[in-house]
Amino acid sequence: MSTQSFVDEAEKASVETGLYRAVWRWHFYAGLLCLPFMILLAITGGLYLFQNELNHIIYKPIMVVTEQSTAPLAASNLIARAQMAVNGSVVRYVPAATPTDAVEIGINDADKITRSVYVNPYSGDVLGAIGDKDKLMWIVRKLHSLKYFGTAPERIIEIVGGWAIILVITGFYLWWPRKQTGGIVTVRGEPKKRVFWRDLHAVTGAFAGLFIFFLAFTGMPWSGYWGNNFNNFVNNQGLGYPPEFWDEVPKSTVPMKDAMTDTPWTLSNQPMPVSYNHGAAPIGIDKAIAIFNERGISKGYTIDLPNSADGVYSASAFGGTAAQERVIHLDQYTGKPLFDGDFASIGIGAKGIEWGISVHMGREFGLFNKLIMAAACIGIVLMSVAAIVMWWKRRPAGSLGAPRYPSDLRINRGILMIAVIIGILYPLVGASLVVMLIIDKLLPRALHARLG
Repeated sequence: MSTQSFVDEAEKASVETGLYRAVWRWHFYAGLLCLPFMILLAITGGLYLFQNELNHIIYKPIMVVTEQSTAPLAASNLIARAQMAVNGSVVRYVPAATPTDAVEIGINDADKITRSVYVNPYSGDVLGAIGDKDKLMWIVRKLHSLKYFGTAPERIIEIVGGWAIILVITGFYLWWPRKQTGGIVTVRGEPKKRVFWRDLHAVTGAFAGLFIFFLAFTGMPWSGYWGNNFNNFVNNQGLGYPPEFWDEVPKSTVPMKDAMTDTPWTLSNQPMPVSYNHGAAPIGIDKAIAIFNERGISKGYTIDLPNSADGVYSASAFGGTAAQERVIHLDQYTGKPLFDGDFASIGIGAKGIEWGISVHMGREFGLFNKLIMAAACIGIVLMSVAAIVMWWKRRPAGSLGAPRYPSDLRINRGILMIAVIIGILYPLVGASLVVMLIIDKLLPRALHARLG
């Protein structure tokens, strides 16, 4: 081999080693930021996949009834009985989805607390009541997004989602086989050795990585900042509901997400229609339910009742597959449908997002979908725990143990370009990347000055 060839090979090896170290460094930082939150997301997300099953176990005495041959009582009758138990205004009515389900009636009481009152649809017996914010699945869902703690923490989850994408990309690069004999699909060593935890982390991450990427990507549309702006972009570009859906429909300034219990993502920022008082009496809940059923909305839908003189009856089917999603708004005085939108009516962009969200929530392919997503959640927890143990075993005393900073400027520029691209796609993530780049640049100098 010539001297020049030897130099070229040495330079190539140096660049490859430096690139590996740079990717490892950013994978380390991404993990440092993400892992605690990913464990939380995996546990809460795994629980929420089985919300219906868990609700029927935990709240069986008030949510489950015995099927009877007699016809269910009218909704107005059941509401009257519920209001005798909990005094207040009715804001929500959830018809029984199956013959063994209780009817759920949401009542805003004198303390401005919304309580779900469960009533036997056959006998009218009030089975029990629970505050909406006391429900286990409400707590799990709000913990999943960190909305439980307010707006600012919710932004953290959005940033974590972006960093999780970085974590997967860098993780696959580090996992990629490089002539090693283990740690690809097999785990070497035993639990007392660091290599065992390294391989467990790498192998689990290799199998769970695509699911993590999918979950992070499909979860971002529901994020507070990016998701809200992306929603407006999709609808403004004509990728959501066609404009004719809103022709000659009187609209309010209140978005559907603020006025309804549940809405599909595509409609969350769209305005609520309003009813016009034509001097007639309201049609009432019984007539509204009859109209919704006549129009063929899927069972398991929720009805939000009018809360003002110009309010509407709103039915939302948002618990099944993406194809079953539907929202219908009725004028409370005439019963005229002001809006009737379903999955088939939206543009291709919104279809893709709604389908991704449906798979993310385990709703698209029945039990199989739930089990696959649950396995991914278990993999995330296992991978995260293995990473923490691995780091604990390898960290130098008194140090964070981050991989060394690469000296080749070409590598640093390449990593910076990747950061810029991700920052453009996800601004909050980009801002956090800038902060991390500054810390990554200044921290070694500060440590050197302190030690030197």
